[in-house]
Amino acid sequence: MSLAPRAVLVHRTTEYEELVAHHGTHGQAAFFLSSRGRDIAEVAERHERTRRALAEVTSAIPLTWRQARVERADLDRFLFAPEDVVVVVGQDGLVANVAKYLAGQRVVGIDTDPGRNPGVLVRHRPAQAAALLPAAFDTTVDELTMVEAVADDTQRLVALNEIYLGAAGHQTARYRLGLEGDGGVVEAQASSGVLVGTGTGATGWLRSLWQERGGRLRLPDPTENRLLWFVREAWPSPATGTSLIAGELPARARLRLTVESERLIAFGDGMEGDAVELTWGQTVEVGVCGERLRLVG
Repeated sequence: MSLAPRAVLVHRTTEYEELVAHHGTHGQAAFFLSSRGRDIAEVAERHERTRRALAEVTSAIPLTWRQARVERADLDRFLFAPEDVVVVVGQDGLVANVAKYLAGQRVVGIDTDPGRNPGVLVRHRPAQAAALLPAAFDTTVDELTMVEAVADDTQRLVALNEIYLGAAGHQTARYRLGLEGDGGVVEAQASSGVLVGTGTGATGWLRSLWQERGGRLRLPDPTENRLLWFVREAWPSPATGTSLIAGELPARARLRLTVESERLIAFGDGMEGDAVELTWGQTVEVGVCGERLRLVG
């Protein structure tokens, strides 16, 4: 007998909850914010909107379904199942945070703060959950391209927006950079790191680098099997070059980086606490991931 679907609600601790946990009481948190020119009422109101959204989405889960709830900090310890429908209640970035832990499950993004969030990935309102969830397995989904980095020791990192490779603390990273199948051309570089991003990431960090370089390359669409990569602040010297600083990665192409620093890291979607560590002489290849994020449109 097949299992009933399970709705997994993904959320994150609100700013209000973090403030009260840190300062002990509502009053102390209010005093702290007022000393910095902020009013706790606005923070508390956004907290209440999030709580109401979670309650509304929870009540919309079909009675025959199982359900679970996971906070963002616990994602790396949560086991998603094939029959799950993942309901992300919060910001666009929370969808990116959960994407790396999925393997084809359908994702429904619920915006808890319309107007404050861009709504690129959290496309629906809490009131729509009652209609969305029962039809989740029949609804059209967008297959969003992801990026992966695979190290020569089998460590693997997947991200929805972008992967950053560089030194912890964003100091100078030293490495050798080359493109697979590019005639063996490799360049020694010293830079602030390398960013490889998707069409979904083209609304964030990747876009800022793209604009800085004059927008010469065409930004990929979120479902397009193509990535862009940029080297940040490459430093020219007698031993390091700046000729390989940007480019495209089609579906089967790989960007190869060989570490020439004591320690470099690779992390995805801004989650530096969940990084792959690389040491001198290791090689990592970055390219289009074979998996997709299946986002309900």
